[in-house]
Amino acid sequence: MVKFLIVRFSSIGDIVLTTPVIRCLNEQVEDSEIHFLTKKKFVPILESNPYIAQLHSLDNNFSILIKQLKNEQFDYIIDLHRNLRTLRLKTSLHRISFSFKKLNLRKWLAVNFKINRLPDIHIVDRYFDTLKIFSVINDNKGLDYFIPANEEVNPEDLSKDLLPGYVVIIVGGGHNTKQIPVEKLTEIINELKKPVVLIGGKEDINKADKITADIRKSLTNLTGKLSVNQSASVIRQAQVILTPDTGMMHIAAAFQKRIISVWGNTIPEFGMPAYQPVENSAIFEVNNLSCRPCSKIGYKKCPKKHFKCMYDQDYDLIINLLNE
Repeated sequence: MVKFLIVRFSSIGDIVLTTPVIRCLNEQVEDSEIHFLTKKKFVPILESNPYIAQLHSLDNNFSILIKQLKNEQFDYIIDLHRNLRTLRLKTSLHRISFSFKKLNLRKWLAVNFKINRLPDIHIVDRYFDTLKIFSVINDNKGLDYFIPANEEVNPEDLSKDLLPGYVVIIVGGGHNTKQIPVEKLTEIINELKKPVVLIGGKEDINKADKITADIRKSLTNLTGKLSVNQSASVIRQAQVILTPDTGMMHIAAAFQKRIISVWGNTIPEFGMPAYQPVENSAIFEVNNLSCRPCSKIGYKKCPKKHFKCMYDQDYDLIINLLNE
């Protein structure tokens, strides 16, 4: 048996994007056993993945984790995170490791000098570069997401209005400069013909409440009420998803949903647009802004204070696409 430890500590989207690596490593390396290490709060994302023999989680005590992992006697470590913490992990375990190559310098050039030297290759395919020595190739079957049976959500239990089909709108995002402004979401919802479901984390509740107060139609507001797996279930049964650059976008891609993605301070060229998007999906961004991209991650507020990368989007076209 060949034991692999795949490491990706965060976050939701980045972990979902590792699932083709998990699947292909399991299926293409004979007698392989796949273990996965992530942060404790992200364990539910992979807990039902049938290609993983065991999940390991990082909580607070790194020393205890190292001791537990040493007992596993892994043959290889596949480091898909590559930071100081994974360096410490690999040094402590003394196992042969293969590390994901980041593009930090090229991203820095794009952010600070608007010089684009980024390769036209999705991060999923770059993850596969770490497996070349094992002759593992991408099977092009897309992303995986497996929902535990006890966390499946029946839309009919939420609202009878959802039965004809509904639109999911992702309210939040990891950083404010990735998020679609409240007033723009309100404008979109008021023009939609289909029922709308709002999804977001607890940190997005106030934003969702403002939207709910200002719309002229009923909607199902699930912001802050669902686990990540329950949110995935609601997304899986939707007709179309409106989302900024978020982890939920990648969950939607795993279910091959039609995705309308709206990009603010980040750019798809960083390598993480929706993977293998289905027909009639669309990417919206404001090109030729001298300040964009302003960060590879995001900010609490627009550094230029105008937030044109979100306010200047073609929202009329977005509404038309969502109504198709």
